[in-house]
Amino acid sequence: MKHILLICGSGASSGFMAAAIRKAAKKRGEEVSVKAASESQLDERINEIDYLLIGPHLSYMLDDIQKQTAEKNVKVAVIPQSTYGTLNGDKALDLILSLEE
Repeated sequence: MKHILLICGSGASSGFMAAAIRKAAKKRGEEVSVKAASESQLDERINEIDYLLIGPHLSYMLDDIQKQTAEKNVKVAVIPQSTYGTLNGDKALDLILSLEE
């Protein structure tokens, strides 16, 4: 089971993205838990996750977030704007799976 957290400014847009990833994962038979939150909730959720996806509008925070997650063995990536803007769950799932390699 992969535990994934998506963060954005308020948690609203990432909620739609999380639903799209869950749908894509179900089609492929991937076992995932995908939750969405605002970036301010990261501290309280960081110990529950394996993967952290960041909304493209928060990409400026990537360095700080990578420092915050370094000791937690959490894989971090920024969702490309084209994926996020179209709520493409398949491409977001591909991104998550590529982090395993």
